Order: sequence, then structure tokens, then C-alpha cells
Amino acid sequence: MANGLERESDLAMFSDDELKELSGMKRVGDYVEVTCGCTSHRYGDAVGRLRVFVNGYLEITCECTPGCQEGKLSPAAFEKHSGRETARKWKNNVWVILNGEKVPLCKTVLLKYYNQVSKTANRSHNGRTYHRDEFVHCTMCDKLRRFRLRTREECRIHHDALADANWKCSDLPYDKITCDDEEERASRRVYRGCTRSPTCKGCTSCVCFGCDICRFSDCSCQTCTDFTRNAKA
Repeated sequence: MANGLERESDLAMFSDDELKELSGMKRVGDYVEVTCGCTSHRYGDAVGRLRVFVNGYLEITCECTPGCQEGKLSPAAFEKHSGRETARKWKNNVWVILNGEKVPLCKTVLLKYYNQVSKTANRSHNGRTYHRDEFVHCTMCDKLRRFRLRTREECRIHHDALADANWKCSDLPYDKITCDDEEERASRRVYRGCTRSPTCKGCTSCVCFGCDICRFSDCSCQTCTDFTRNAKA
């Protein structure tokens, strides 16, 4: 999954009754997959495979043409790729086939976990939106370094480190470390600051999929661009 987020497979997702009339539906481990699409008046239907994960993550594999090179896309990026004329409303423009009819995502149960995570992202912990600690590999020594994401400044430092293909230990502005310093022990790395469970692998209490603290309007990366578009949808 994008950004290395861990998925929870032990939670119940959708009931059989909720999914039985959806075209192309498959249950695969910790996600469900269905046929989806987006219609352009000029180019027609672009189809794909939508994966819905229990932690709110949405991922579309585009199948608009044989050998499409786009790979895995967010719903907003898929909407743009399809050539949809009235883009930036992916919840309405991306559809699935329910009972033989094209139905917008917003009118199905498939956004249940996405909407839950979106609400959680806006919930405050001690007066601020909560983000768990994340890790980034150094490109020089391959050691994992911890990033604490308690403020907007810290979130930006982590965001830019992820985007830097040459990020290294000495680039950390608040911890003066080098590649010679020991890597944090694996037994310690499991503690990432979740308020629900100390050793949580990722849940709606500690995984944020986008908020005003960790997304940046002056950044042109796909993640920030998608957040800005989705916020307007």
C-alpha cells in the first residue's frame, strides 16, 4: 500500500448482503475488490478495479486500455486520468455496477471506511489532530529513522523526507544523527504512539489519510493534490 501503511485484516468489513449485487466483487484478504469506472463524454468509459481496505484506503488499478501504464491510482487521480470533463468530484463521478446499473460511489456502502477515517482525521486529541510516528529508510545506510508527527512542521519534515529520493540520516533537523548511529530496535519500533493500543499496526485512531496538518496546498505531489481535490468534492 502507498506510504507503507499497514492494513488491519482482523476487522469485519462488509456483509455479504451489502456486496452481493456488485459487479466483479471479490474478497481478497484485507480488502474487497469490485469493478469500477468513470465516464467521459468525449472518451467514453474508463474501467478499473477498485480495492477498498478496512482502514479506509482506496486504490484503483486502471484497465482503460490493454497495457495501461498508470498502475495503481487514487480515485481522484483515476477520475482525472479518465478525461472526465467535470473532474474533482470523484465520489460522484467514479461509479460501480450495482444490480446492472452504474451507481456513484457516494451512493454505495463502499465509502463507509473512507468516511470513517475522514471523520477521525478531523477528531482532536488534546486539542489537535493526531498522527502516529512514521519511519523512513536512509538511502545511504538503509536504517529506519523515526519521525514524530505532532505538529504541522514535523509533518512537513516527514512529508519532504518521503519525497526525497536521496534522503539520509544527517538530513534530520531535530535529531543530530549520522549513519553510524544505531538503528532503533525492532522491539521498540512497534510503539508508534497510538492512543488506542501501544503496539497498534494502524487503525482509524492513529492513521491519518489527510488533514490540514499533514497535507500542504503549496506542494504539487499527488498525495497533497488529491487531498485538495477531495476536500472540495
